[in-house]
Amino acid sequence: MLSTDEHFEIVLNAMADPTRRELLNLIAERGQATATILSSIVTVSRQAVVKHLNVLNKAGLVAGDRIGREMRYSVCPSQLSDTAEWMANLAANWDNKLHWVKRVAEAKDNKKNL
Repeated sequence: MLSTDEHFEIVLNAMADPTRRELLNLIAERGQATATILSSIVTVSRQAVVKHLNVLNKAGLVAGDRIGREMRYSVCPSQLSDTAEWMANLAANWDNKLHWVKRVAEAKDNKKNL
């Protein structure tokens, strides 16, 4: 079982690649898509598309459903939502820390001016 940090690292690494983000967007726009369809749209080979889809699948961002000989991929939005929530909480924590630093600095500055 992955820790929360490891899980988010896998998701963020998957999302770091522009081709994977493009594939994710294309799948989201269509509802589902095959590697063959996706490779006809993007500038990489079908084999590269399959490798990118495997990374997205391992990160839990897409799921494949075999229909006959084809694997149709669809987006798993819960992983994106969980990651976005984690990032929002991280940003809020940093904002709180920065406000605290600002208050401390201003308090010290006010003491000097007295």
